[in-house]
Amino acid sequence: MATRAVAEPGRSALSSWAAGQRKLRPQRFAPAVDGLRFAFYGRMSTVDFQDRASSCRWQRDYAGDLVAGHGRIVVEFFDEGVSRRVPWPDRPQAARLLAAVTDAARGFDAIVVGEYERAFHGQQLEQLTPTLLRHGVQLWLPETYGPVAFDNPRQLALLDLLGVHSQREVSRARHRTTAAMRAQAELQGRHLGGRPPYGYRLADAGPHPNRAHAAGGRRLHRLEPDPATAPHVRWIFEQRLAGRSVASIARALNDNGVLCPSGADPARNPHRSGHQWMLTTVAAILANPRYTGRQVWNRQRTDRDALPDKGTFDRHHEIQRWSASTDWVISREIAHTPLVSEEHFVAVQAIHSAPTPADGIPRCYVLAGVICCGVCGRIMDSHWVHDRAGYRCRHGNTSTRPTSSRRQKSLYVREDHLWTGFDTTAACVGTTRRCATRIQTASPATCGSTT
Repeated sequence: MATRAVAEPGRSALSSWAAGQRKLRPQRFAPAVDGLRFAFYGRMSTVDFQDRASSCRWQRDYAGDLVAGHGRIVVEFFDEGVSRRVPWPDRPQAARLLAAVTDAARGFDAIVVGEYERAFHGQQLEQLTPTLLRHGVQLWLPETYGPVAFDNPRQLALLDLLGVHSQREVSRARHRTTAAMRAQAELQGRHLGGRPPYGYRLADAGPHPNRAHAAGGRRLHRLEPDPATAPHVRWIFEQRLAGRSVASIARALNDNGVLCPSGADPARNPHRSGHQWMLTTVAAILANPRYTGRQVWNRQRTDRDALPDKGTFDRHHEIQRWSASTDWVISREIAHTPLVSEEHFVAVQAIHSAPTPADGIPRCYVLAGVICCGVCGRIMDSHWVHDRAGYRCRHGNTSTRPTSSRRQKSLYVREDHLWTGFDTTAACVGTTRRCATRIQTASPATCGSTT
């Protein structure tokens, strides 16, 4: 007579029956009664294109098979959406694991990972080794079939090879991605993502050319003129070609109540105030070549600069910088409706508001970037007036705002007065230290008058 499977709490009847059948089979490894306590570490690179449950499951299963018969996993650390290039102290879960390693009451004896590349990149393991040895924590890897012997030359050579391979894998993936995006921008004029420039909006451009992505519902996008904002872009270029200054254009937009880019599209600009046009906003529009109808890619790049950290790990921070125009990727064909002709755009770039000295001699400001206003604390602007070098502070007032009788007067300081008025000023030259106290302790005659 067949026995009836009784479902365990939290498990289906089928799962309980299958588990009971497995118990009847011989075990490959006898489970250790007092085995090692393992902390599992895993990682996945992206959140949008990877499933956390499945990625964590296969990594943990691989780690569980490795430690079977030697102990059990008692705690889990899993990073989501973190690149392997990010050092351990900058990964949220890896940083928690590092903090736990240094804790005497950590509750685990060893760390196990399901795959080397999921945990380490380049020389990261070499930088982690002193911490593990200092606190007596083992590291188990599938590639070494168990615990890593840090005094074994063959294993150390293997770990170096794995680190180089992991780094090479990232470099190859980046190169393939960059080459593909370059071709898509130059040959196809494809919109590669990101916010549309002010004056444009996103429009549907058909299904994705990749069949798998298209089957999942992904669509391509293109730029089309926004009826509400495109006329303002055309007007900005017309005014600049007519000789109007950037500040004057911004002030006119504010006076006429035209919404600035962050005010016109606050959903895509939650990090901006959206209150008014700024001089830099108008300048950015005038410098954007995508208004010519060409798709332009790689105007900005992301650099990884090393942090001056004297710790065990090499740490970096990402910073965006503008690329030189020679590095831009420009589409061969017109990709979207232009708001300005290429000839007019090039003409605008040739207009410079900075006055050229009549004598042709470049101006030298020795204390540029060093002198700060003692009233508001801002770094004072270099200002050449009456054939003399000087510095001024407008206390946050810009040319984009209408003049008000209640606003604080600008402060002017002559450079020669700074040199003769302070004996300690010379110590600040060539440094980035803010010399606010030099202005605060100066007499009115030395600081210059306010106008």
